[in-house]
Amino acid sequence: MIPMRDGIRLFTAIYEPRDNSSRHPILMNRQCYGCAPYGEGRFQHFSPVGYYEYLRNGYIIVYQDVRGKNMSEGVFEDIRPYIPNKKGKQTDEASDTYDTAEWLIRNTHSNQCIGVHGISYPGFYSTMAALSLHPAIKAVTPQAPVTDWFRGDDDHHNGALCLVDMFDFEYWFQYVNTRDFWDGKISRRGIPTDIVKRDVYTDYLSIGAVKNFSQIMGDSVEMWHLTTTHPNLDEYWETHTVTNYVQYLSSSKKANPAVMVVGGLFDAEDCYGAFDTYKKIRMKSPATPLYLVEGPWSHGAWRYSGASRLGLVDYGNEALESVYMMQMEYPFFAYYLEGKGEKPEYGARMFDTGTHTWYNLPDGWDTSATTFTANGRNMTRTRTAFHLSDGGALCSDITYCPKTPVQPEPYTSYVSDPSRPVPYIGIGPHGGRDESYMNADQRFASWRTDVAVFQTDPLTRAVAVLGTPEVDFTVSTSTTDADFIVKVIDVDEDGRQNLIRWEIMRGKYRNSLSNPEPFVPDQPTSLRFTLNDMSHTFLPNHRIMVQVQSSMFPLFDRNPQKFCNIYECDDSDFQPASIRIYHSGEYQSRLWLPVVE
Repeated sequence: MIPMRDGIRLFTAIYEPRDNSSRHPILMNRQCYGCAPYGEGRFQHFSPVGYYEYLRNGYIIVYQDVRGKNMSEGVFEDIRPYIPNKKGKQTDEASDTYDTAEWLIRNTHSNQCIGVHGISYPGFYSTMAALSLHPAIKAVTPQAPVTDWFRGDDDHHNGALCLVDMFDFEYWFQYVNTRDFWDGKISRRGIPTDIVKRDVYTDYLSIGAVKNFSQIMGDSVEMWHLTTTHPNLDEYWETHTVTNYVQYLSSSKKANPAVMVVGGLFDAEDCYGAFDTYKKIRMKSPATPLYLVEGPWSHGAWRYSGASRLGLVDYGNEALESVYMMQMEYPFFAYYLEGKGEKPEYGARMFDTGTHTWYNLPDGWDTSATTFTANGRNMTRTRTAFHLSDGGALCSDITYCPKTPVQPEPYTSYVSDPSRPVPYIGIGPHGGRDESYMNADQRFASWRTDVAVFQTDPLTRAVAVLGTPEVDFTVSTSTTDADFIVKVIDVDEDGRQNLIRWEIMRGKYRNSLSNPEPFVPDQPTSLRFTLNDMSHTFLPNHRIMVQVQSSMFPLFDRNPQKFCNIYECDDSDFQPASIRIYHSGEYQSRLWLPVVE
């Protein structure tokens, strides 16, 4: 029970080598999910993929329950804000990490070098560990880090609530990850959010508006309450966004640890967080030694066996979890904690999900650069417009486009009916959110009348896309609000429609996440937003497809398609909307892709 500066004690499990003939580096993971098994003589069974090299090389392995969780004392706060200029006994997750590091270097047979790692929520604590600026913390790797719960991580995407994730998670997280649970006072069974009896789509749809979910949840779940009482991007969300503080990593008087951000290109929870953490550190703290690794992985898959496959897609013959550990993570910590090997030569390692090969980018990941070096070759990036066109065509300067009719249709339209939302994945039933939706076949959606589909003819050459896709549409709705989901899809020679990238924009936030605005019914309106970065080559004879729809249920809550506070809307507020996507004459719609030669 390690004491913090304010007297609160944090439960810490320390696994130290018996051989003390030399001093050992420390690898620490700060947890909100528990350091189980608890009890004298009960030991962690370390994942062979995740820990073998560290055990073999004599690392001290440390797990810690964060403040207010599991066996630690204190009061827990979700995504607890960083305090830049702490005074006296003020604490945050950075100071708790600092105080823990200070205790560890005084009470273990360590070499005074500490590395911190963590996936998802522990990824957030890893970013906070970097911000602690303790001189012994030499290297940190935030992996799929929780970063921004309004713009893009697993609470919201551009203001749209991640319904199935948050409703399924928050009650369990508040009550199960507590000392009362480990003492047997709380059971996993019979929790109010355990509502799926047949299929998550059908059962969630039967509940109705978000306020009905809130009634089931009750008043005691703090994060659900905070989410539904802060419907717009406001001070609460900004103060709880860790990347708003990464400029404090740079200090001439204190340590500046090396940071390796790790993410999965098919991460269903925190794809946004990894990219945003890397980009914000690169921009705000250029003195930080910084690396990025992005593979074809779901959430945290790089630390487990089977990381080469997601759903029905196999990304190569290599065991990518071993490639990651032996070529990326362990050499990173070995260099900074042991002084072993050479400094990592790459600024970024990016996997191409089309060719199933790695890009080695020595200068890092810079999506604004028009020229860069990858795998020893000079590359040129061109921002290329793919125009949505009449008859479902997708046209650009580098792809063939059918001849435009003499009188082209000015728009493509569909009716979005909240009583029959587009599911986020095909082939069910599903008991919860299936992470394989991130690269799943989209034919189930393209066959629907409430999904607009645009595609190129078969490509005559490979088209490599490396960077940030940008949506630049003109749209309208017959109502005062609507959601817009844009998906980028690779259609292979067999007709399988593999999802590569997607993002949602809640229409009322199209101009500002802080100040929502209604649509003027049936008035053409500009809609611009970005998708998460992609690294994908569309092969010859494949097609590039764009799908546009206005629901993705129950991954996201249904938009009533009426301008209102959606968390307070009733079932009677839901209404169908006639959606138009304009693509000829005065109004154009295009998807900008960063095409690389």
